Amino acid sequence: DTQRRDSNPMPQVTKVIQVGMGPLGRMMTPIFARKQSIDIVGAVDVAPDIAGKKLSELTTEPLDLPVTDLETALAAKPDVAVVTTVSEFDRLGPQIEPIVNAGVSIVSTCEELSYPWTTQPELSARIDQSAKDAGVAVLGTGINPGFLMDFLPTAATAVVNRVDSVLIERIQDATTRRLPFRQKIGAGL
Repeated sequence: DTQRRDSNPMPQVTKVIQVGMGPLGRMMTPIFARKQSIDIVGAVDVAPDIAGKKLSELTTEPLDLPVTDLETALAAKPDVAVVTTVSEFDRLGPQIEPIVNAGVSIVSTCEELSYPWTTQPELSARIDQSAKDAGVAVLGTGINPGFLMDFLPTAATAVVNRVDSVLIERIQDATTRRLPFRQKIGAGL
């Protein structure tokens, strides 16, 4: 290649919609807003007490963007939808299908989405085929499974020649966590 390449190319900006403005969406949106590589172009929530509010009312960022319905957010032509609505894949499936069908990639905190083929084979196959047809990706991740007990140990052991075993134990005080999480695990019952 004899063409001169610019050593400081313009960074690509990813247009993102945040789907779900509950506790996780409210925590993640300010992080996205501070990144130069991300442009928040929409926010979605179906809760009547959240829909219509501006992101500045729900987060720590001065974002004038209102929380709308999914159709309105998809009209902004996002590249990625960050979905932080539910942890159960059977409940998430109907929420993400219209996003995939609109040609938008998905990253979700839904733990069951990280490997859904065993528990929800039909729904998994349908979403997988829709994503392939639309040329988009669907990624389920979160802290567990996802970062803390999967990616972090993999990255930490990548610098050694040999790993004989890995033991990961996580202990947390659920009383400081968001209400939906405490309810999901039965904290306080």
